[in-house]
Amino acid sequence: MKNFGNKIADFIIYAVVGLIAIICIYPFIYVLSASISSSDAVLRGDVLLFPKDITFEAYKRVLEEPGIWVAYGNTIFYTVVGTVFSMFITVCGAYPLSRKRLKGRSFFAFFIAFTMWFNAGIIPTYLNLKELALLDTRTAIIVGFAVSTFLVFIMRSFFQSVPDSLEESAKVDGANDLQILWKIFLPLSKPALITVGLFYAVSRWNGYFWSMIVLNDESKIPLQVLLKKLVVDMSVKEQMANSLDTTSQYSAETVIYATIIVSIIPIVLVYPYLQKYFVKGTMIGGIKE
Repeated sequence: MKNFGNKIADFIIYAVVGLIAIICIYPFIYVLSASISSSDAVLRGDVLLFPKDITFEAYKRVLEEPGIWVAYGNTIFYTVVGTVFSMFITVCGAYPLSRKRLKGRSFFAFFIAFTMWFNAGIIPTYLNLKELALLDTRTAIIVGFAVSTFLVFIMRSFFQSVPDSLEESAKVDGANDLQILWKIFLPLSKPALITVGLFYAVSRWNGYFWSMIVLNDESKIPLQVLLKKLVVDMSVKEQMANSLDTTSQYSAETVIYATIIVSIIPIVLVYPYLQKYFVKGTMIGGIKE
């Protein structure tokens, strides 16, 4: 009877997990199918799981957009350089907070955590960049909102899990703090580094609102801002086409779905290779002493 009850429980758990997985995966499948379907099929609601009247006109429209490859390059630059910069600041802040010998450690930790609850916001940051003559520059994208307090504490928790004996042994051998951090803590913190780096990279890659506020030069805008302009232009052109009773193989809806796929492909391709480190880093980073 007990084994039967366990089987029923396992079945319910697997069914719930499977349902959640379907709910999470289906939107991506739908967007992919709709992006290669004809506009008429999408507007009629014929696309549910598989594409109808397959066409790649929406992708052609997106990839023919002037400046798309420049925007792609800008996004890659902002993501790579911004993630490295954010990681550097995060590690430099997390390592001292993880050391018990730091005087006033609790005060500094509270002071940093305070910014999670109360922060200056966008307008003061914008005004600071304006005073520093950094508006409409790539530096503003990299420096603005560069550090996440939450990720600093994840990194700090991981550093705290490193045995003190390793640090003491290194000090006996004459190593200083910088050498201990570089040669001991960072190699042992690979899962946490990849986890934090992935959080930063995804945030940088999807960065839209801050870029839209700070940048005016179209040669510097990232992919997300360009795609937003494309979608707006497509919506206007579609309204004009409807008023003229003209038809097209693509519509604003199919172009929107195509832009979604184009913008998430790099993250989707990279994540599977980093998943095991991401899960491990998240779990260990969440463990308290």
